Amino acid sequence: MNAAGGENEGDGPGRGMRPTWGRQPLIAAAMLNPALISAVLATAADGHQKEAEQGMPWSLSFIVAPLVLHRGTRQALPGTKSTHLTTWLTRNAALRVGFPHRARALVDPVRQGLQFGLTHGVVMLEADRLNGRVRRPRGFRPPDELDEILRKASFVGRWLARTGSTATVFAVFGVAP
Repeated sequence: MNAAGGENEGDGPGRGMRPTWGRQPLIAAAMLNPALISAVLATAADGHQKEAEQGMPWSLSFIVAPLVLHRGTRQALPGTKSTHLTTWLTRNAALRVGFPHRARALVDPVRQGLQFGLTHGVVMLEADRLNGRVRRPRGFRPPDELDEILRKASFVGRWLARTGSTATVFAVFGVAP
């Protein structure tokens, strides 16, 4: 977003941002808060880095957010990263069917979260890869739901690092980058 509140130009993660999250109902606004989304993406990118020894392709941000922010999907995620993505999707066909709709609905909030994270140093973009800078204050214990969201974001980052190409991930979820 530029200083005048307009949209950014270009092809990067902040392209086409609109400040819409504050106009949502209170609960939706809390879950679509750019700071929360940037924390989710930073945590996922950090998990991806630990697993693959390289940053997470930034386009996977649009997969991570709907996997982690949707309670039903988050709770259905596998317990181990050894579960293959296609196996999990086969076992959770109902979640897979609704995924494209959830992913489309989160495009603008994810862009806003990326922009927030880039602006505040929570995420860094190197080439086409996102690196997260996850720092929790000493002694900070997040509320249970936030803790679950961040733990699952880390898991999803590690899990997606094992799945192969980004194009394959988008294809199996039925969405386009």
